[in-house]
Amino acid sequence: MAEEEHNMTDYEETCAGFSIEVPEYYNFGYDVIDTWAEKDPAHPAMIRVDQQGHEETFTFRDMADLSTQAAVLLAAYGIQKGDRVALLLPRVPEWWIFCLACIKLGAVFSPCTSMLTPGDLQYRINTAEIKAVITDRENAHKIDEIMDKCPTLRLRCLTDGELPGWISYQKEKGLHPPRRRENHPETRSDDPMVIYFTSGTTGKPKMVLHTHALAPGHITTGKYWLDIRRDDIHFTLSDTGWAKSSYGNLFGPWLMGACTFIYDIRGKFRPADIPPVLEKYKVTTFCAPPTAYRMLMHENLKNYDYSRLRYCTSAGEPLNPEAMRIWKEATGLEIHEGYGQTETPLCIASFPCFEVRAGSMGKPAPGWQIELHDDDGKPVEVRKEGRIAIGIDPRPVGLFTEYLDNPDANRAAFVSGWYYTGDMAYRDEDGYYWFVGREDDVITSSGYRIGPFEVESALLEHPAVHESAVVGLPDEIRGELVSAFVVLSPGFEPSDTLAGELQEHVKEITAPYKYPRRVEFVDSLPKTISGKIRRHLLREEGSCS
Repeated sequence: MAEEEHNMTDYEETCAGFSIEVPEYYNFGYDVIDTWAEKDPAHPAMIRVDQQGHEETFTFRDMADLSTQAAVLLAAYGIQKGDRVALLLPRVPEWWIFCLACIKLGAVFSPCTSMLTPGDLQYRINTAEIKAVITDRENAHKIDEIMDKCPTLRLRCLTDGELPGWISYQKEKGLHPPRRRENHPETRSDDPMVIYFTSGTTGKPKMVLHTHALAPGHITTGKYWLDIRRDDIHFTLSDTGWAKSSYGNLFGPWLMGACTFIYDIRGKFRPADIPPVLEKYKVTTFCAPPTAYRMLMHENLKNYDYSRLRYCTSAGEPLNPEAMRIWKEATGLEIHEGYGQTETPLCIASFPCFEVRAGSMGKPAPGWQIELHDDDGKPVEVRKEGRIAIGIDPRPVGLFTEYLDNPDANRAAFVSGWYYTGDMAYRDEDGYYWFVGREDDVITSSGYRIGPFEVESALLEHPAVHESAVVGLPDEIRGELVSAFVVLSPGFEPSDTLAGELQEHVKEITAPYKYPRRVEFVDSLPKTISGKIRRHLLREEGSCS
């Protein structure tokens, strides 16, 4: 593709003059989607394709009308401003429609990956005091199974059919014509908008609360890192249950008035599907997790036409130089890495206007004050590892408000004018940041963030397990391999059969992607004098074996 000028051409100049003015009252659904619909109603907002090749296209006018209509439907069944709504949907248009509907209504939505088990969902629904769940026929049975155990859950809405006790979106959407904006309550920019769940490490997953200011906070994501423009077709490869979907599939592209491309993947990811999709649908900007790029390394990348593709990004974990080299040889394009969290928009990135250094996250995003601190909160020297600290005076636009109902987590994260991300990094002489790892040992495998505590808890429910520790070991394809070190209960003997049984047990207890792909039986676990497991020793031992 011909060389074009990027949205950011001078990093220092952009940072020096950068600010996001967030009005007192703000609503992404009305102020962005409906505004684009008025300016250019026929402009495509979404192209969705499934693995069988079925296509759907939605304009900004479609999204404006359908989301307002869905908001009226929810209001008709008693959902009000501040009520919490869980979205348990795969990559179907209704996920975006109901995200926008909740935003317009002032309800607080909480995305859930379809891979969650009934037990996972019960915890989330009860912890967040969810009032309504919106899902499809494939996942409805999970909600039916736990309905009696979720006292706050009052409403079940099915997007693709009819079931007893469920509202049918397809049947009822025509009965609720859109209303004007003034018929809905106004939302302040500091009103709650979304609750994400983190991966648990020393406990259950935490609730991350974002306000309506999260949306404008993603200007740095969409405009400067993803480098999206109005005429782009942007493709972010992400599950709807994760905050990354809001980065690249919702706020990022639609703030820029661009079309988001959705590839509805069900079941196992097939990397061979991606190159022909990029070619056929003339994708111009592409973002994928490192796992996907590593899988794509082994495909016949050079057999396809990437002439429309002009810019590529990656986030979630460091990307190895070999994958970047092979991708550039096939497409002619660098991969620009970025760093953010469930708790933040993009805050560190390799922006298009400066040199890409393989393995580096890049430099702080405009509007974000980033430092690396030691355990005493003092800045560390160049090339020294430190805790990633984000300045909150002033507070950057889009940073989460708090961990809901978790004062201990808030006290640990917010200290003396800084938010500590829990991640470790170092900075080189030129100001580039390099990711080291999580303080709390979260495992990143195949793009999913997995808390060891959840897997260990599931293992402990099996009678053969006396004690276990779960760590991530390096893996060429998945980034990290979920690995369990298991001390057996008396009367049980190590065997491949038992290892397989424990893997299946974890799949049944928690989400399938969390199961340990490697199980090693040990006599004991290395611990500190206070009884804490020394995970780094297990990682070192496992990497050498």
